[in-house]
Amino acid sequence: MFDARPIDTEYVRHRAAQFRAQVARRLDGSLTEDEFRPLRLMNGVYLQLHAYMLRVAIPYGTISPDQMRTLALLGSKWDKGYGHFTTRQNIQFHWPKLVDIPDMLDALAAVGMHAIQTSGNTIRNTTTDVFAGAAADELTDPRPYAELIRQWSTDHGEYQFLPRKFKIAISAGKRDRALVTAHDIGLRIVEQDGKLGFQVWVGGGLGRTPMLGVVIRDFLPEEDLLPYLEAIIATYNLSGRRDNKYKARIKITVSERGIDVFRAETEEEFIRRRAAFKGVDREALAGYRAHFAAPEFRVAPTDGYEAARAARPAFRSWTDTNLHAHRAPGYASVVVTLKAPGATPGDATSEQMLLLADLAEKYGHGDLRINHDQNVVLAHVHVSDLPAIYDALLPAGLATANAGKTSDIIACPGMDYCTLATARSIPIAQDIADHFRAEGLEDEIGQLKIRISGCINACGHHHLGHIGILGLDRAGVENYQITLGGDGFDIPAIGERAGAGFPAEEVVPAIDRLMRAYLEQRENANEPFIDTYRRLGVAPFKAALYPEKADA
Repeated sequence: MFDARPIDTEYVRHRAAQFRAQVARRLDGSLTEDEFRPLRLMNGVYLQLHAYMLRVAIPYGTISPDQMRTLALLGSKWDKGYGHFTTRQNIQFHWPKLVDIPDMLDALAAVGMHAIQTSGNTIRNTTTDVFAGAAADELTDPRPYAELIRQWSTDHGEYQFLPRKFKIAISAGKRDRALVTAHDIGLRIVEQDGKLGFQVWVGGGLGRTPMLGVVIRDFLPEEDLLPYLEAIIATYNLSGRRDNKYKARIKITVSERGIDVFRAETEEEFIRRRAAFKGVDREALAGYRAHFAAPEFRVAPTDGYEAARAARPAFRSWTDTNLHAHRAPGYASVVVTLKAPGATPGDATSEQMLLLADLAEKYGHGDLRINHDQNVVLAHVHVSDLPAIYDALLPAGLATANAGKTSDIIACPGMDYCTLATARSIPIAQDIADHFRAEGLEDEIGQLKIRISGCINACGHHHLGHIGILGLDRAGVENYQITLGGDGFDIPAIGERAGAGFPAEEVVPAIDRLMRAYLEQRENANEPFIDTYRRLGVAPFKAALYPEKADA
C-alpha cells in the first residue's frame, strides 16, 4: 500500500483549495458553465443527465480500509448513500451538489485521495492486475511501476492537453488480467536473459472504432520505462489528430500512419529523452517497492475451512467460485461481487463499504482492491478466516457466488445517468441476471463474460465481452446490438456483430436462445462458451439468435 508523502498531501490539498475557489466563482456567476467546464473536468467533475458526478481516482485499484471508509462517508453525507465502481478501478458519485464537492475533495485529501486526471485529455488512472502482489503466476508486483507512472504523469506539464484521453495498463502475470491490448499503451512485464523488462503494446482502445494494440517493443529494459513512455506520448502529442475528436485517439494515429512509421519516430524521440533521465526515476522506483512489501503471511491450520466446505453447500459454492489462487500457502484472494440479485452492477452502499473496510482490516492485512469487473477484492485472506468473512458478507448482500458467471455483468450507468447514453444498461443487466438465476442455468453455463454499453463510447467494454450488448437509439426506440467472441485476456479479440439489433424486451429471450444453443453444442461440461464459440465459429449462434432466418 502506497502511503502518501507530505509533498503529495500538500499538493492534493492545494488542488482542492483551488477548486473550492473556482466553485465559488461558478456559484456566484463569475464563471459561466462553459468557462467552468475545463476547470471541473480537471478535478473529475462531470455534468451528467440529472446532476453533477464526481469520479474519484483509486490508483491501480488499491485502497486502504481508511480510504474505503472515506468513500463511504462521501456516499452517506454528500450523495445518496452509495458509490459506483468503474471498469477503470475508480469510483463515481452520481448525485453530489456542486456546492458540496469541495468538501468531498477535502475529505479525500485527508486520506491521500483525489479526483485529479480522472477526466480530460490527459493520462488517466493507470490500471493493473487486481491480484497484484498476491497472484501465484506473476513475475513481480506491478504496482511499484504503476505508482512510478502515476507520479510521473500527474500534472506532467507536457501532457495536460493531449489530442484525446490516454490510458495505460500494466500486467505481470502469465495470464494478462489487465487488458493491456485494449489500452493506448499496454505493458506486460516479461523476463529476458534473467532481467525484467516490458513488452510494450500501443494503439489499443474501444469506443466507436475498437482496435487491439500492436507490439511496438518486444523487450524494453526496466530502466527505460519512463523515457520510452515519454517518447510514445510525445510522438502521439505531435502527430495525433486534433481536427476530429472521434479520430484523435492514438489508435487512429497508429492505424493511419502505420506502426513502422510510428515506431521509428518513437525510437528517435526515445534516444533524445533517455539522456534527460539521470537515475531519479530508478531511485523513486526503489522507494516505491518498499511501500509494496508483502505482508507477514501467517501459518495456521486449514482443517476448519475444509470442514466448513463439507458442511455448508452454499459456502462451498461461494469458495468454488469467488476465490483466486494466492502465492502464499493457506491463502486466497476473495472476489466480493457487487452483483447480488436485483443489484446495479458496480454499486456499493456506504454500509457495504464500511463492512468491507472492517473485514480487510480484521482479516485481509488491510488491503482492498477494485477490479475491472466492478467488484471488490480482499487480496490476502487466510482460508481459515473465510467462514467468518462469508458469514459477515451474507446479510449485507455481498456473498453471491457468481464471480465470472452469467450475472457478473459489466454495465455502464447508461441512460439512467449519462448524458451521452442512447439506451439503458442497468435494467438489461438486471433482467439477464434474474432470468438465468430463475431458470437455474447460471451454474450450468459456468464462466461467461457479458458486457453492456449504453452508447457507442463503450464504457461497458461490450467489444471485449464473450457476449457484448450495445444499446443504441433507433428512431426514438432503444435497440440492442449483440456481439460475440470478444475477449481482452487469453486470446484478445474484438467481438463480431451478430446481426440486427433487438428491442429491449427481446434481449433476454435472445440471450436465452444463445445460451441454450451453447449448452447443446459444447463438447463437455468443462468447455466454456468462449471455447465453444472459437471451435464452432459464429454460424450456429447466429442461427440461435435469428431462428426466423435459419428457417427461411
